[in-house]
Amino acid sequence: MTQPRESPVNDDLILGVSTAWLISNLWALVVALVVLAAGWFIARLVSRYATALLSRSVHHDLTIAPIVGQSVRYAIMAVTIIVVLGQFGVQTASILAVLGAAGLAVALALQGTLSNIAAGIMLVFLRPFNTGDYIDADGIVGTVIEVGLFSSQLRTRDGVYIFAPNSKLSNAKILNYTREPSRMVEMTFNVPRNADLDAVRSTISPSLKTEFSPSNTRPEILVETLGDASVTMTARVPVKSRDWWQARSVLQERLKTSLDAVNG
Repeated sequence: MTQPRESPVNDDLILGVSTAWLISNLWALVVALVVLAAGWFIARLVSRYATALLSRSVHHDLTIAPIVGQSVRYAIMAVTIIVVLGQFGVQTASILAVLGAAGLAVALALQGTLSNIAAGIMLVFLRPFNTGDYIDADGIVGTVIEVGLFSSQLRTRDGVYIFAPNSKLSNAKILNYTREPSRMVEMTFNVPRNADLDAVRSTISPSLKTEFSPSNTRPEILVETLGDASVTMTARVPVKSRDWWQARSVLQERLKTSLDAVNG
């Protein structure tokens, strides 16, 4: 016995239902679009304001401000999306349940991204470096521009931009060259074995006093090794950390001039 064939779906009926749904939900759709646009605008505005406020108020802290600003922005956008879905009758409990399930799926799929977020929070909390510090993190070398929620931005001495994941920085051995207020410039040189070391120190010491050195500090001139024909000495000069590169160049030039006078 043959089964009766189903009647074809009427396109006009589908179109009519769709049109009726749009008309009945037009106001909710308009409100949802307005709320979404307003939420996006407010999120950007509040994020910028929070970043600027933290930069000015928390001891001019430029490290924590970007990550807090980004967190505020994403939180406002999440609330906005929940409000928009509520315009179409979706219950808050259902939204939270869906977001929980989706969050678990996203967390499993984006473990690397979430580790960057956790690493960014730890970098801000532990503070191995701040914005403006010059660091070396296992080969990632440069001045820190910004510590973000997912990544950090640096700039090398020759102007190259570096975009580094927070997880890589968090797991690296970090050398912070500008965290301490002062840093040593060490210069090694040789003088003849029969040279008067006190005279060498007297000749060289004045050239090692520069405007780069912190107050109440003085250079040291130490004997490193004694050779058959020469004496190896090291001059150690404390300078301000942020002036180290310029100070080293100036001091090496002055030391050469002083040594030429000693050997002459």
